[in-house]
Amino acid sequence: MELLLPKKTNSAEQLVLKDARQVTVIGANGSGKTRFCNQIMKLCGDKAFRLCAMRALFPETRSEVMPGSINDIFNKLNESNPLLKSLANTEFDKLVHIMLTEEFHDLMRYKAHLLMKEELDVPKTKLDTTVKMWQEVFPKNKVLREGGKLVFKNEGNADRYSSPRLSDGEKAVLYYIGAVQFAMPGAVILVDDPESFIHTSIMTTLWNVIEEIRPDCTFVYNTHNLDFASSRIDNRCVWVKNYDPANQSWDYEVMNSSSHLSEGIYLDILGSRKPVLFIEGDDTHSIDGKLYPLIFREYTVKPLGSCNKVIESVRSFNDLQSFHQLNSWGIVDRDRRDDKEVEYLRAKKILVPGVAEVENILLLEGVIKAVARHRKKDSDEVFRRVKGAVMRMFDNQLKQQALQHVRHRVKHDVEVRIDKRFTNIGALEEHMIDLVKEIDPRTTYDNLCRQFHTYLNKGDYAQVLRVFNQKNMLPDCNVAGLLGLEDKKAYINAVLNILKSGGPDAEAIRTTIKACFGLQKPLLE
Repeated sequence: MELLLPKKTNSAEQLVLKDARQVTVIGANGSGKTRFCNQIMKLCGDKAFRLCAMRALFPETRSEVMPGSINDIFNKLNESNPLLKSLANTEFDKLVHIMLTEEFHDLMRYKAHLLMKEELDVPKTKLDTTVKMWQEVFPKNKVLREGGKLVFKNEGNADRYSSPRLSDGEKAVLYYIGAVQFAMPGAVILVDDPESFIHTSIMTTLWNVIEEIRPDCTFVYNTHNLDFASSRIDNRCVWVKNYDPANQSWDYEVMNSSSHLSEGIYLDILGSRKPVLFIEGDDTHSIDGKLYPLIFREYTVKPLGSCNKVIESVRSFNDLQSFHQLNSWGIVDRDRRDDKEVEYLRAKKILVPGVAEVENILLLEGVIKAVARHRKKDSDEVFRRVKGAVMRMFDNQLKQQALQHVRHRVKHDVEVRIDKRFTNIGALEEHMIDLVKEIDPRTTYDNLCRQFHTYLNKGDYAQVLRVFNQKNMLPDCNVAGLLGLEDKKAYINAVLNILKSGGPDAEAIRTTIKACFGLQKPLLE
């Protein structure tokens, strides 16, 4: 089926989606997304069919009735059957009345055929389909037909109750399954907020099944749930950017799925109008995911897990900048990268801090002193003792740390230098022998040990944080105890809470951390 899209700003071309089966419409709040969907419905004419559980479960407030809608079917049914007239005041109740009335008529016709001795299969009604599918979604609940009404009961409970006692989620599922069956043939079914009232664990499966009920229809989803948008298999996604009321046109794009970037991530970012900052870690457990959104408040911060995924996503997203016009950067831990690796990454818009890993950021002098001031502690004394503990730990682990740095550099050099063509195995063997001499890990190790000793002799705390990879450093240096906090987690939370509350200490922490990335001005400048 072809779906005509609304007028596009600065374009005379009328866009048409061909063979559209699923269309998701996304956009930031205020972008004109709802108006865009309304216009799609107008362009569909008598094929437009709209569903919205948010409106269907509550009393009607608008008098306008779309032709072919549940309200329209109900009104016509009441007019043709004055003896069975219903006073239902919600679209949900009207749907239940329509399904019960249809079943009554079908059963009456079936009885008439039996009385005339005609063989006929028991008719399968829309209510049968609705009940069957609803009970599959809620297997512990049963639907009964009693006295021309629907009643419900829970497994193991004799109590029976009517539809008003269903949860909003149970009503929404029943509404969508039932209502979609009444759409006209070949309809364009617009679903507003398909995620409303429905638990995420069943949402994707539910809509897959509902779409299968009506394979002849096109489903257009007006959604804020970007996980749902990315779950549609045969999907065309339309990103609405802005609305021009003077010309009644929209700035929008039909998404190109050719990017290597995950579609769910891509949609999530496009729902915001901020530039993007990809980071390591996750939203809930990693320090990165909690800290960086509070530091880089002007960006949409998106945790992606691994370092490699951050690097690849920045590249992919920036390759498509002409499409989305959003700037993209990334942050990865320094780990054991040398200056050349860091310079290369920064040229690719990947920020690398001046410390080995994110935990070390929380041990920067400016951060420790800001937290100490906030907790009414002697900031100089607290920092002096933390610095002393960190330097002692580094002294004890110096050789092991140097060895780990050498291991990283050897691995990197081998990967870079061995990536060349060889005509035979002998040539490869020769190259490998020469490679050991060229890389010379022993000399690299000795040089690093001398360098690390220099940091200790000079008391160069900043350089130690730059090269010291030690996950236990944060708890072992006792920064939490010196600040009167219980443990590492409490110290991290103290930093985050200061940043959330704002004020001079929050600004001092923010400035310190941005300086650690070499940022004296916003990324976009």
